[in-house]
Amino acid sequence: MLTATYTLVALSVEQTSVRTSLQSLQKLLHSTLRHQPALTPMQVDVACDTIRRLYESCHWRKLDKFLIPALRRASSVADKLIDELDALSQAASDAMATALNLVEAAAVDSEARVRQFCSALERFCSALLERLEREERELFPMAGSVISGEDWFAIANQMLAHDAHHQESRGGETRPRVGRGFMPRPERAQRQGPPLSYAH
Repeated sequence: MLTATYTLVALSVEQTSVRTSLQSLQKLLHSTLRHQPALTPMQVDVACDTIRRLYESCHWRKLDKFLIPALRRASSVADKLIDELDALSQAASDAMATALNLVEAAAVDSEARVRQFCSALERFCSALLERLEREERELFPMAGSVISGEDWFAIANQMLAHDAHHQESRGGETRPRVGRGFMPRPERAQRQGPPLSYAH
């Protein structure tokens, strides 16, 4: 089961990266944003860019692309759990839409609007953090018990090929970073891409 162990460790690296970003956003919420009577346009832009990137990062993880389909093929035992993870994904998507709609409608320039905006961001973070925690606590052990060694080997090969293709397609380009001139467009973000959910 060395291949399974390697694959789960590689998937955990993705989990850690997303979790760290979510916790950083939560820390910013609790230490700064919630306590302000109004938010600046830059603060709002940074927060919106952050949740958009986190949304995309979660949706395009290797876990969704390779592990979930293999688990579904191996057994139906995980169907209920995956449905519950879908619900958490939808909760995060709904919270993101709430935050972006609020920004699109008006400036976050009052205590009431700050409270609404920060509440939506908190719900977004909480839903995804719970999802990550349940994936590691419940989904990974379940996958380890039902996916065959041959399938683990196939998943590992798919992940390696995915990484190689991604590195080649990037061609040295870097993604826009928060606070470096990338101004998100909330109206586009609301419509972009499917909800955070696993394909059935």
